[in-house]
Amino acid sequence: MSRSRSRGLHRKPDMRFLPQSLLWRTFLLIAALIVVAVLAWAAIFTRAEREPRARQLAQMVVSVVNLTRSALVTAQPDRRRELLLELSDREGIRVYPVEDDDKVAPLPEGAALLQLVAAEVRRQLGADTRLSMERDGEAGFWVSFRIDGDDEYWVMLPRERVERSFSLQWMGWGAAVLLLALAGAYLIMFRVTRPLKALAGAARDIGRGRRPAALVESGPGEIRSVTHAFNQMSSDLTRLDEDRALILAGISHDLRTPLTRLRLAAEMSADEAAREGISADIDEMDKIIGQFLDFARDTEGEPPEPTDLNAVIAHIAEPLRLRGARIDLRLAELPPLMLRPLALLRLTANLVNNALRHGGAAAPVEVTTRREGNNVVLDVMDRGPGIPQEEADRLKQPFTRLNAARTGASGAGLGLAIVDRVARGHDGRFDLLPREGGGLIARVTLPAAQA
Repeated sequence: MSRSRSRGLHRKPDMRFLPQSLLWRTFLLIAALIVVAVLAWAAIFTRAEREPRARQLAQMVVSVVNLTRSALVTAQPDRRRELLLELSDREGIRVYPVEDDDKVAPLPEGAALLQLVAAEVRRQLGADTRLSMERDGEAGFWVSFRIDGDDEYWVMLPRERVERSFSLQWMGWGAAVLLLALAGAYLIMFRVTRPLKALAGAARDIGRGRRPAALVESGPGEIRSVTHAFNQMSSDLTRLDEDRALILAGISHDLRTPLTRLRLAAEMSADEAAREGISADIDEMDKIIGQFLDFARDTEGEPPEPTDLNAVIAHIAEPLRLRGARIDLRLAELPPLMLRPLALLRLTANLVNNALRHGGAAAPVEVTTRREGNNVVLDVMDRGPGIPQEEADRLKQPFTRLNAARTGASGAGLGLAIVDRVARGHDGRFDLLPREGGGLIARVTLPAAQA
C-alpha cells in the first residue's frame, strides 16, 4: 500500500459541521435517542397489532360477503335490483357479476396487512376466493364469491374500510409529545452545562490575566467539586500574583537606594571615562528596575477611559525623535477608545524602544495604526535581523531573550512580556511577524470599543 493511500485511510473525518458545544452535542444525542425510541415503539406497536387487526378486517369482509350472498339468494328475483341499490346507498357495498374480460390487479406484495387479511378470508370463504384493490380501473376492496356454485360475483367495499387511516389529531398529539420531550431534554442539558460555561468563561479570564469573581458552587456533586477546585486554584493564583508583585516592587525599591548613591559617587569621580561608564551601567540598571516595576503592575487596577491611541504613540515617539531617533509615524484617524492609558504608554514604549534597539540603525522605525472591522491594529516595524517564527511565542514569556539573531541587547527580557500582558488585559492579541524584505513586525490588535 502506498504512503499516500495509507495517509488517506487514517484521515480524520471532517467535524466542522458538527456543533462544538457540550450543550448542543449532548442535546442532539438525546434528541436522536428519543426519536429512535419513538420510531421503535411505533414499529413494535404496528407489528403487534397487525395480526389482530387483520383477523378483525377479515371477519368483517367475510360477514359482508356472507350477508350479501344470503340477501341475493333469499331475495325475490324482482327485488334483487332494489336490494343492490339499497346496499350501495346505505353501506357503500356494490355487487357486480364476474366477467371474463375483468382486469383485476393483484394485492400489493409489500402490504403485509392485506396479505394476512386475504389469507384469512380464503380460509373462511374458500381457496378460490379472489381479492384485489382495483378492477377495471375502479379502486376499492374487491372480493369474489359464488352463488349455487356457478354464478360468480364481485363485492366491492370502500378502501377506507380496510386501509389504515391516521388521524391528523393523533399525529398532532404525537408531534406535541415529541416536542415536549425534546424541550425537556434541552432544559435539563442547559442546567447541567450552565456551570461548565461559567467555568470556561472564568478560565478564559484567568488566561487573559484577569481575576474573575468566585463562581457559585451549585449543581450536581461532580460540578460542585470541579467549581470548588477551580475557585481554590483561582484564589491561589491571585495570591501568588500578589506575592510576586510585592516581591518585585520591594526588590526594585530597595535597589534604587544604593543606585542613587552610586550615581552620586560617579558624578563626583575625577575620572571622566570611569564616570561615564558607571553612569551608563546605572542607567541600564535603572531601566531594568523600571521593567520589573512595569511587569509587577496590575493592568486590571487601572480602569478603562476614553483614550486617543495616536496621542499615546506621539507622546512616546516625540521625545525619542528629539534625541535623534528615526521614527516614521503613519497614524490613521481613530475615535477615542476605551483603553487604559498608562498601560498603553508602557506597551508603546516597550515596542518602540525594542524596535530602535534592534533595528533602528538600519532604517527608520515605522509605527502605523489602522482600523480593521471591530479592531484597531498597531504595528511597530523595524529592519533589524528579525526572529525565527518558531521562537515568537517563547519570546513573549518573562525573562526570555533570543540567543541567535537579535543578540547583544541588555535588559531583563521583560519588554515583550509586558506588551503581551497589556494586550491580553485589553482582550487583545500580540503577534510577532516576519516583515517582507527583512525585519520584524510587532503587531498589537485591540478591540475598538468606542467611548
